Formats: sequence, structure tokens, C-alpha cells
Amino acid sequence: MMNLIKRILSGVIYIALIVTAILLLDNSPVMYLLVFPLIIILGIAEMITMAKDDATQSWLVNIIDMLGGAGIFVAFYMHYEGTTTETRALWLLPIVVYLLLRTILQLYRPRQNAVHSLERSFFSLGYVALPVALLNCIMSITAPRLLLGVFMFIWLYDTGAYCVGMLLGRHRLFERISPKKSWEGVIGGVVACIAGAYATHYWFDEFFQVPELTIWLGLSVVIAVFATFGDLVESLIKRTVGVKDSGNILPGHGGILDRIDSLLLVVPAVLIYLLLIVPNIH
Repeated sequence: MMNLIKRILSGVIYIALIVTAILLLDNSPVMYLLVFPLIIILGIAEMITMAKDDATQSWLVNIIDMLGGAGIFVAFYMHYEGTTTETRALWLLPIVVYLLLRTILQLYRPRQNAVHSLERSFFSLGYVALPVALLNCIMSITAPRLLLGVFMFIWLYDTGAYCVGMLLGRHRLFERISPKKSWEGVIGGVVACIAGAYATHYWFDEFFQVPELTIWLGLSVVIAVFATFGDLVESLIKRTVGVKDSGNILPGHGGILDRIDSLLLVVPAVLIYLLLIVPNIH
């Protein structure tokens, strides 16, 4: 019972932070620029912990990687939301500074395999920081409120997949990587997303201001498909390094990567969908 309470509380706090950060964006970006870089920092910290081996990175490399990940998010925000030409022109600065520091620092780690060390750092940023930073691209071509829609559909998918999978799951989806995930769970998640698309269009159209039901339906399907792949990719990483959870920062849920695994593939896919399928959504 206590574990269930902890799971609910940690989930509510996580969702509340995301929703509040997005809703306040119209008035102030402060919370947005705190919450999402923090998520990136925690995610990269978990990647560092999972990847530990006999050539453990130095604490300075770890800090540079975490700050570099946060810097990528800030850089994308500066580019798409900068209020002046000078601000927008400086958007690459955090990324360039990170690349300079990280590659030069490797010269002073003579006992490490330089290729493996740099691969680990750059993969962590590419896997965790870049997809989260792409939220700024989605916001730039739509509006902050659609970011909330993306998260809402991910949570609907996760809830539908979990509940249906627990009750009816019989046929394994990808047993080699994730023995517990089932086709029934995936179908439950897809149905939950599609139902959410109809409900959003008919009940919350004035808030989101998305003109067509077909846009919501397409978005829900894209999110459902790539949320599944995102979950499987993180499961592959965890299975490769031999851990059950990416961390323990969220009681009952595991680590922050266990919460955002779907998001990491959903965001790039949604961006492609919005750019190619519905370029005039706003």
C-alpha cells in the first residue's frame, strides 16, 4: 500500500511540474527553463551511472556532460524564442562551448579509451538532451499549449498500455528485450490515445485551438507508435547494462529515464509529423 501511495505521489508531482511549466510559458519562461534542463541533467546522470565500467568517467567529465545537455535545451530555446536578433544569433554558443571543453578534456584522460569515452558522452546528449530540446522546435511552429497535448497523449498511452497489459496481456510484444510488454497493452495504449484525440477535439478545442480532428487523430497515432519504440529502446539499454530501473529518483516509477523514455522518440517523430503533414497547424 505504501509503495502505491509513493508511486501516485511521485507521479502527481512529476506531472504537476510539467503541466505548470508549460502553462506558465505564456507569461514567464522561468519554470520551463528550470524544469526541462533539470530533467535532462537527471537523465544524463542516470545514463552515466548505468554506463559505469572499469573506465569510469571523471567527475569533471560527468558535470560537463550534464551541463552540456542542459545547455543544448537553453540553446534551442534561445534560437526559437529569443527576443532580439543578438539573442537568437548566440544560440549555438552553449553547444560550441560544450564541444570544445569536452574534447579538450579528453586529452587529460590518457588511461581511457578516448573513442569509447567520447561515444558515451555524445550518445547521452544525443539520446536524452537533443529530443527534449526539440520541444522548443514544436513550440515554435505551434504554441506552448500543444506541448501539453503531446505529454497528455504520452500519459494516456502509458496508462492505457499498463492497465490493459496487466489485465489482458497474453501475447509478448518483444520478449527478447521486454518480457512483460504485450500486444494487448500496445492496443490498449493506442485506443486510449485515439479516445483522447476525440475528447480533446470536442471538449478542449477552444483551449488548444487545433482546427481539425484529423490532426489530433494523426498526432495520437504517431505518439502511440513511437512511445512504444521509445519504451523498447530504453528497455534495450537497461538490459544491455543489466539494470531493472534507470534510477530511483521517482519512488514506484524508477528513474527519470523510466518516465521520459517514450518522450525521447515521440518528440522527434511529432516534429516530423507537424513539419511534413500539418505545416499550417498554427
